[in-house]
Amino acid sequence: MPDLLLELFSEEIPARMQAKAADDLRRMVTDKLVAEGLVYEGSKAFATPRRLALTVHGIPARQADLKEERKGPRVGGADAAIQGFLKATGLSSIEEATIQRDPKKGDFYVALIEKPGRATLDVLAEMLPVIVRTFPWPKSMRWGKRSEKPGALNWVRPLHAITATFGLETEEPDVISFAVDGIEAGQTTFGHRFMAPAPISVRRFEDYEAKLLDAKVVLDPDRRKDTIVTDAKQLAFAQGYELVEDPVLLDEVAGLVEWPVVLMGSFDPEYLKVPGEVIRATIRNNQKCFVVRDPKTGGLAPKFILTANIEATDGGKTIIAGNERVIRARLSDAKFFYETDLKTKLEDRLPKFEQIVFHEKLGTQAARIARIEKLAAEIAPLVGADAAKTVRAAKLAKADLLTEVVGEFPEVQGLMGKYYALAQGEDASVAAACEEHYKPQGPGDRVPTDKVAVAVALADKLDTLVGFWAIDEKPTGSKDPYALRRAALGVIRLITENALRASLLKVAASALAGLHVKSAHEPDKLTADLLSFFADRLKVQLREQGARHDLVDAVFALGGQDDLLMVVRRVEALGKFLDSDDGKNLLAGTKRASNILAIEEKKDKRKFEGAPDVALYKLDEEKALAKAIGEVAAEAGAAVAKEDFAAAMRAMAKLRPAVDAFFDKVKVNDDDAAIRENRLRLLNEIRSATRAVADFSKIEG
Repeated sequence: MPDLLLELFSEEIPARMQAKAADDLRRMVTDKLVAEGLVYEGSKAFATPRRLALTVHGIPARQADLKEERKGPRVGGADAAIQGFLKATGLSSIEEATIQRDPKKGDFYVALIEKPGRATLDVLAEMLPVIVRTFPWPKSMRWGKRSEKPGALNWVRPLHAITATFGLETEEPDVISFAVDGIEAGQTTFGHRFMAPAPISVRRFEDYEAKLLDAKVVLDPDRRKDTIVTDAKQLAFAQGYELVEDPVLLDEVAGLVEWPVVLMGSFDPEYLKVPGEVIRATIRNNQKCFVVRDPKTGGLAPKFILTANIEATDGGKTIIAGNERVIRARLSDAKFFYETDLKTKLEDRLPKFEQIVFHEKLGTQAARIARIEKLAAEIAPLVGADAAKTVRAAKLAKADLLTEVVGEFPEVQGLMGKYYALAQGEDASVAAACEEHYKPQGPGDRVPTDKVAVAVALADKLDTLVGFWAIDEKPTGSKDPYALRRAALGVIRLITENALRASLLKVAASALAGLHVKSAHEPDKLTADLLSFFADRLKVQLREQGARHDLVDAVFALGGQDDLLMVVRRVEALGKFLDSDDGKNLLAGTKRASNILAIEEKKDKRKFEGAPDVALYKLDEEKALAKAIGEVAAEAGAAVAKEDFAAAMRAMAKLRPAVDAFFDKVKVNDDDAAIRENRLRLLNEIRSATRAVADFSKIEG
């Protein structure tokens, strides 16, 4: 079957937009093909700085013919209905319709509409210009005299040429005939801007890709990335260094070049007195270059690796010299900022926070730091942290936000706080907390283990969460401008991965008491709502680890479950129990009991609570179940009190035989009203007994 080749050739597309643009092009074209009944075999899209390209192979040469029966009005119906039917179906007279007999509803007209399929070439010529004109660029522009006309093309950068061919691999393809804003589709593209700018005639994807390669254009971004990484590693290794890999920078650099040429430059070793992270940020942000490390010392080497877009006649000497000149100036600035920052102690910067508003409803940054100090002091004994060090760390943790280096490179906030704290002689734990109190910032980020850092990190995140909850600025849908979901997940990981015991409700209440803002909610309702939010985040966290989210609901439904570590351990034990035969069968029995109770409570409009009357037990299975419930409830309750949830589950398993036997032999809705009520109360006892470990009604299955 035929293949499609499409290329949109333009001025340089910003690197950050290329990957999504390639995916959007593939999605828009293939979705439209499928909507037109043209199911293809495969597709792949590519992006370089100057082009978006797409190949779709195995497309049918034409659409299938369609036959459709259209039901019309009744025979003998109103003339207006018949005329509308003829117009809708394209029939010239009602005699062209067939009559379908229906003894019950009466006879009615049916039109058989045959729609011949169109040639795919015509479908493509119709759909591709629409896709080009409606392409979803984040930002676009107009250019030239044509932009003055209504309906002029908007594109990310000036579009120069369109290549569009369609045909079989063994034949000369057809050029898809269409134009966009005066740009006619053809089969001509262009190679590298400097090394091979001449026009290139292409037929299909295979020779398109090969001819571009001959013209110094590597079409596939993954291939460009592989080239950059491989050459950079070899270049570093040849001089005894190691490349400091940077996947995000690699993606960007691969989007800046069509023909990657890797070169190495150097800078004055004097600049290595500046923290390595600052050097890397300077070189990375300003020149899009990689840094290298010395494997002997583990520190950075006075070298950098750049990626040029041209094979220079002088071997790249001029390019290297130009980059060295710029990097030298940038490193000089960074060194000046760093040395200037060291002259002012962190605590001496704090008064400036009194003029910086954190949030208009939550006060200044200074007020927030004071709240974090107070809350961290309360959390310190819960995590085993030194109280004085914790308060000191909370006071200094945000101070580096006012330094020159962090002002220039925001990504090193916290890290520079650590360096400055160590430089002024602060305790190692205080310095560590300055860096780590922001962590973890994502699922792949490291969780602090230093107790002081953990206390400050928890205080920071909980103050943020409680504060925005108090002013009713909670996440909604996909919107989370204050990253509150991330903060909640951070709290969860800090607690669970450090095995901390803490009552979230108590800590949240302390944070709320220190806010001094007018809240739209009562304190108890606010903290309960926040706990529900933590439950939702915990479900996300456990689901990513392979646990069942409904088990989290089953544990939180017991109420008062604000010790996240215990919730996780209870969920783990419950999950293992439900994987066993005893667990599955007990769950089925408990759900059966709950369902019967729900039906009968609705019927009688009352609850069947209270202890059953022993004197009304008529069958051995009733007595056995009552005895088992009493024993199991006591044993499971004692195990839960000791926080031995596995033992509590083992106790629950003993209930299974008695429950099975009860439902096998006992008629719950006995004709005697007193016996019926007594048996329903016994079912309620099953429900109550299992609630020692979880609310089984919340468990799926």
